Amino acid sequence: MPTRNDIRNVAIVAHVDHGKTTLVDAMLKQAGAFAAHQHLDERMMDSNDLEREKGITILAKNTAVKYHPKGGGDVITINIIDTPGHADFGGEVERGLSMVDAVVLLVDASEGPLPQTRFVLRKALTANLPVILCINKTDRPDARIDEVINETYDLFLDLDATEDQIEFPIVFACARDGVASLTKPENGTVPADSDSLEPFFSTILEHVPAPTYTEGAPLQAHVTNLDADNFLGRIALCRVEEGELRKGQQVAWIQRDGTIKQVKITELLMTEALTRKPAEVAGPGDICAIAGIPDIMIGETLADLENPIPLPLITVDEPAISMTIGTNTSPLVGKGGKGHKVTARLVKDRLDRELIGNVSLRVLPTERPDAWEVQGRGELALAILVETMRREGFELTVGKPQVVTKEINGKLHEPVERMTIDCPEEYLGAITQLMATRKGRMETMTNHGSGWVRMEFVVPARGLIGFRTEFLTDTRGTGIAHSLFEGHEPWFGELRTRNNGSLVADRAGAVTPFAMINLQERGVLFVEPTTEVYEGMIVGENSRADDMDVNITKEKKLTNMRAASSDTTENLVPPRKLSLEQSLEFCREDECIEVTPETVRIRKVILDAATRGRNRGRNKG
Repeated sequence: MPTRNDIRNVAIVAHVDHGKTTLVDAMLKQAGAFAAHQHLDERMMDSNDLEREKGITILAKNTAVKYHPKGGGDVITINIIDTPGHADFGGEVERGLSMVDAVVLLVDASEGPLPQTRFVLRKALTANLPVILCINKTDRPDARIDEVINETYDLFLDLDATEDQIEFPIVFACARDGVASLTKPENGTVPADSDSLEPFFSTILEHVPAPTYTEGAPLQAHVTNLDADNFLGRIALCRVEEGELRKGQQVAWIQRDGTIKQVKITELLMTEALTRKPAEVAGPGDICAIAGIPDIMIGETLADLENPIPLPLITVDEPAISMTIGTNTSPLVGKGGKGHKVTARLVKDRLDRELIGNVSLRVLPTERPDAWEVQGRGELALAILVETMRREGFELTVGKPQVVTKEINGKLHEPVERMTIDCPEEYLGAITQLMATRKGRMETMTNHGSGWVRMEFVVPARGLIGFRTEFLTDTRGTGIAHSLFEGHEPWFGELRTRNNGSLVADRAGAVTPFAMINLQERGVLFVEPTTEVYEGMIVGENSRADDMDVNITKEKKLTNMRAASSDTTENLVPPRKLSLEQSLEFCREDECIEVTPETVRIRKVILDAATRGRNRGRNKG
């Protein structure tokens, strides 16, 4: 089969925070993608505000590097897909891998292969893609290069890799300094026999297969991602598999249900560095962006009008976690600021828009017309969606995350996760106890001999809702925990993860320091003085197991003997501020979260205390 030697398509896959985005930055700089005077941000590929804040990649993105081989010869375009390292964004990973011919597996020289490395590598091996191993951060003082390479070989064997896939080339790199080498450096040092990424580029050219095509075959292009532009409307990112795609061409658009429509390609763009530039034609193996089809969806095919042949649709892992998202129904709705989006129509339109670009989400109707059940791969993916909507000015009510169950052979099954925990030896007992209450069973435990222990648990997914905060407290912030979807197992029974009840405001008003001083020995407060509260809003965590209705707006009675401020000498304990993720973890079944652009409040689903009391009595009876 003829090949195109002027192109290479490669995806960079790794665990969260192993340096993918930093490596892509260094490749762009060294390939001369930017002018000398151009101002460059750190982590240029992280285009989304949330990605920059959290330091993780959420969206799969592509960039193109024009590489000039050192020995002379034609310029080669290397298309690089930067994929997320988190299993919650599995839909993004699968789409990224459908565009490429090989993957670069990036592994930290100290941490070694972690659960998300296993996740992205499993996807790559299933797709029969060749792998280049890159050991990054060789300059870490705790680097253990030989052991990490052995662990990676074990992982390949564990995932049933073929003999060809195990024969992978190894590159050693320090992406932050922009240096790579094919010879192994000493632990904790930067590779000394190189001063650039040249060995890494040459390994890509040698081991990434060039795209092949069939001479004279009809057009086939796969839509792998979507974008939007204020001038061009919806943009579809495609990989051309066969034939040529031209600007102004009439093509057959094969939809998910098999119907075929004739459409015109109004604009054709190719990526250069981080910008898209107009182009006239895209050939086999090219990754291009097209405009002119307003309703095109991910996984569909653009084909030849005379001979339309569809490509296979992209399939994604089943959702494991769901939460209810609806309009804000609290007494303070719309009071936060101007221009807030509070109607059910706006919320539904926004969720429908999210479905277009995010193939791993599902939105289902509920009994209420102003609330919808949103299902996703994990808690983080759903929290990111809520945070994005909040920043766009939406006011929402978000329910406690639940697991998506399945019935298999007449029995109820729930999703389980494989949890890998690294922590210092002294917290071993605390972790074992924490996982036991969440019905986790330990599968392996290894002691590296460095004072750290690595444990693997299989645990029901609902046991991990609210796990992270407690885990970090128990390990004094030193533990590292990562989980990965493992499959479905029979229902584990009841789980009680939060032992403490809530302190619930019993009336509306402003919080007073006097009331807070009296209440702070009853539990931990979440609000500060002068905060507006309403009946049914949760203002703190009770030190006991049951809920307690409290008056947090109580004012001090004044007499003519002393001034109002004379004896407020007792100190107020600073309240505990909960982020959106922590609020989702704290929530119980009868509680939900009110999310507005300014604040995140936890509240009871039923605000009226008398109705709540009657319901509680009915449930006990």
